[in-house]
Amino acid sequence: MSSSTTSSPPPPQLVDECRGVLFVYSDGSIKRLSNPSFNVPVHDDGSVLWKDVLFDSVHDLHLRLYKPALATAKLPIFYYIHGGGFCIGSRTWPNCQNYCFRLASELQAVVIAPDYRLAPENRLPLAIEDGMRAVEWLQAEAVSEEGDDWLKEVADFTKVFISGDSAGGNIAHHLALQLGAGSPRLAPVQIRGYVLLAPFFGGIVRSTSEAEGSKQAFLNLDLIDRFWRLSIPIGETTDHPLVNPFGPHSLSMETADLDPILVVAGGSDLLKDRAEDYANRLKNWGKKIEYVEFEGQQHGFFTIDPNSQPANQLMQLIISFVAQNSS
Repeated sequence: MSSSTTSSPPPPQLVDECRGVLFVYSDGSIKRLSNPSFNVPVHDDGSVLWKDVLFDSVHDLHLRLYKPALATAKLPIFYYIHGGGFCIGSRTWPNCQNYCFRLASELQAVVIAPDYRLAPENRLPLAIEDGMRAVEWLQAEAVSEEGDDWLKEVADFTKVFISGDSAGGNIAHHLALQLGAGSPRLAPVQIRGYVLLAPFFGGIVRSTSEAEGSKQAFLNLDLIDRFWRLSIPIGETTDHPLVNPFGPHSLSMETADLDPILVVAGGSDLLKDRAEDYANRLKNWGKKIEYVEFEGQQHGFFTIDPNSQPANQLMQLIISFVAQNSS
């Protein structure tokens, strides 16, 4: 009498991992941990009030509103779209919340930090569509007679700025292109400018800073490639127009009518050359572009070490940009 045994299939293997919170396996399964990659204390001293709002019920997307507790006059509105390679990150992460506290306090502004759908479950262009939906939510608030009083009592809907950090900077770029100067389709909301903080752009041909950057960089080439591999549409390359603004299939921005843009990069960031090239090209086409590079600084230096001298200098730069474009 013989007996046969059936062998169970091997367990799925880990294929990709991002910052200890996202795990992708060989069978296509995905595991996300709820804890943030940046587990730092939240510095909430009560000087800035905040609350969460649902802005997209279909996809259960929320944004976090911040305003100075003692605000009396109408304040500009400043969007802060978080980074994370389109794959990780959240408005709820403490590094994001701490930076938004500081923005609200020092800019004396209403800060709006929206979430967006993340890859690889939700690949591009969905994150960009969600960014647009977060701005359209503000328009709906501006025209509604039953809008959020918490927002309306202090917000100046005619002085809106959109900033994005890394992947958020990519989203902000695409919003600038789609909305055009003065954002007429959002009336009465008026966007006055964009702040691209180390924008996450890519391309098949390596830039010098990518090719020669430190393998120990906070955002190294392996992680850059991993983020793109997980976030771009299936079958596409990093010359996709959503990734490479100057790729072979990207529309020329030479004739685009754009609001003023401030582009910021760290001198030791592997993405630096792409940010600088972006700013230089737009400047050569006559756009209102300012490019500022912080020598020796890594990707995300302003949220990783928010009290450093370069982070303080950047805050003054943003304050100046908002003031210059608010009149």
